[in-house]
Amino acid sequence: MSEKTVIVNGNTLTLEDFLAVTRADAPVSIEPGAMAQVERARAIVDELVEERRPMYGINTGFGRFADVAIPEDELNLLQINLIRSDAVGVGAPLPRDVVRGMLLLRLNSLLKGFSGVRPVIVETLAAMLNKRVHPVIPEKGSVGSSGDLCPLAHMILPMLGEGETEFEGVVMDGEAAMRRAGIPLVGLRAKEGLSLINGTQCMTSVGAHAFLDAVNVAKAADVIGALTVESLRGVVDAFDPRLHAARMQRGQMDCAENLRRLLKGSSYVTHQGELRMQDAYSLRCIPQVHGASRMAFDYVRGVLEAELNAVTDNPLVLPDTRDVFSGGNFHGQPVAIAMDTLGIAVSELANISERRVAKLVDPALNHGLPAFLVKEGGINCGFMVPQYAAAALVSENKVLAHPASVDSIPTSAGQEDHVSMGTIASRKAATIVRHAEAVLGIEWMAASQALDLQEKRKLGMGTAPAYQLLRSHVSYMENDRAFYKDQKTAADLIHDRSLVRVVEAETGKLK
Repeated sequence: MSEKTVIVNGNTLTLEDFLAVTRADAPVSIEPGAMAQVERARAIVDELVEERRPMYGINTGFGRFADVAIPEDELNLLQINLIRSDAVGVGAPLPRDVVRGMLLLRLNSLLKGFSGVRPVIVETLAAMLNKRVHPVIPEKGSVGSSGDLCPLAHMILPMLGEGETEFEGVVMDGEAAMRRAGIPLVGLRAKEGLSLINGTQCMTSVGAHAFLDAVNVAKAADVIGALTVESLRGVVDAFDPRLHAARMQRGQMDCAENLRRLLKGSSYVTHQGELRMQDAYSLRCIPQVHGASRMAFDYVRGVLEAELNAVTDNPLVLPDTRDVFSGGNFHGQPVAIAMDTLGIAVSELANISERRVAKLVDPALNHGLPAFLVKEGGINCGFMVPQYAAAALVSENKVLAHPASVDSIPTSAGQEDHVSMGTIASRKAATIVRHAEAVLGIEWMAASQALDLQEKRKLGMGTAPAYQLLRSHVSYMENDRAFYKDQKTAADLIHDRSLVRVVEAETGKLK
């Protein structure tokens, strides 16, 4: 558990704070004074309900039923029924970190003071985070407008004593989990159900985790790509800073700088004309390809950083004028397009990695290394089939990279006639990131095997610790063995940041 406490106020949540809460279980604390705006907005809702002023989702039905007036004595039941009716999720449960992210983002959004909920609602979400009461939320069922209705409804059920919840490692009914954690159940009042499930918190939580993992993957790709350059005695002139400055693409220049730092001091690399004039694109164009993905990441980061502190429910209460306006902030299109972009960008990191693996194993392309990186070929297949696995993953990524955001299916009898599919885009991007980690793990093993099959020279400042880390977990392959455990080990060392951490201890922070 993190020793850090994350202060939430609706405005200053960062991606780093987000990750501390979701993966390191950092506790949250509501900033003193932040609840005043929540109380102010709630007072206005109560006043307007007493005035019987028609307000969408407060004293009317939802979606196509927006023009149906709800009797005053049924307003609370309206909100409870909304949660129950929208909890129609399908599929495996979302990961624990994603669920914690959803709780955190919903809490942070409500603190903005535009949603009209009572303070007890905000406090209950904070208590669930701090006491690690994690609703079981099926991964599928959201079309991304009106926000993530379905997964968020599952998130709220335990507050009502319903649904399923994981607490202390055991899945139990929501009421039991809340009782054991010492968190009182809450009844919902006017507007509160709608305020809790209209929003982009599921797609944003899935997407933020995928993005943060992708940033790590991009650095790992530079490290592993550099190791492959060494294993093939690559031409280092292709990374000269003057060459990249001439194009003026920031991502490309940053990646080339990383490669120069990683390869500093290496006696494996060559210069043009020494062994060959130039390398294949999968080596020579690492800065151009990896760098393009980095520039896409800059755009994705901007969208996510805004969404972490956004108000995405509907309608919004505007305390300064006592207006309640129905709009469309719940629409997930900004996140959907960003997540589709992320999926494409990470797919390319995996694509070029697989091409480097293919070059390493092919005796016609690997500059004198044994076929499939094994001494006794024929009786041994060596790295022949790990390349198949990499090819399968990048091929699947090409299907997954098809944008979800260009699709829409009308819902609610045409009232909600354009939806974002943002949660699908986020889930696809997260899968692509996992595939990229696996492909890079295979390249890492292949490059290390290639180094072991040739005369020993001095590795670079950043590639030496990368090689040593792998060899401390995965041994040289003299003869065929079942490789799946080794592949998982390599992928896990990428995913848990071990690779980037040991390299940056030597090189300083990579770009």
